[in-house]
Amino acid sequence: MAQAPIRVDIVSDVVCPWCIVGYRQLMQASKATGILVETYWHPFELNPDMAPEGENLRDHIMRKYGSTADQSKAARDTLTDLGKALEIDFQWSDDSRIYNTFAAHQLLHWASETGQAQALKLALFTAYFTEGRDISDDTVLMEVAQSIGLDAGEAAAVLADHRYAETVREKKQFWTSRGVSGVPTMIFDAKQATSGAQGVDTFSTLLRQLSTQ
Repeated sequence: MAQAPIRVDIVSDVVCPWCIVGYRQLMQASKATGILVETYWHPFELNPDMAPEGENLRDHIMRKYGSTADQSKAARDTLTDLGKALEIDFQWSDDSRIYNTFAAHQLLHWASETGQAQALKLALFTAYFTEGRDISDDTVLMEVAQSIGLDAGEAAAVLADHRYAETVREKKQFWTSRGVSGVPTMIFDAKQATSGAQGVDTFSTLLRQLSTQ
């Protein structure tokens, strides 16, 4: 009998580059080992107090982490090179901005009710990291939802009435109360957690270990 996929809960934010890197590494590990995984995305806000207009990404990184302009650029260059091996087209510029993601998480929760959260999450990663779109803007979110076949009118209604706002807050609290303080955090089969993009080899080893338990 075929082995059931390993459940992987991923606590993540849409503007976290290491979240898409870690996810792609996990997918490569799954392919390399032949061990199937089933992913479930959960909300985390890196910048819950971010202003509506967002902030210049370079300035944000320098302010938040105390890095220099050169260090900030070097970090983006590293991500660009890493992304190429994982088929992630990171497009950075001096005008790149970081945004509040609370509305995006509400839309993701809505999409999860019909099993389309993963498709929406990946589409939002592309919209933000490759296309440089403002994923805090309701119109952009509605258009991204529509691009994967979700109902644009219903997406607009979800964003307008904030029906899932409290649910998203509760889900965020659930994970932070269990010690999640950074993303991506991946919980494998409700048994083992990892923090950050661990790499294909590490994820492969972990999948093999779990598959024999």
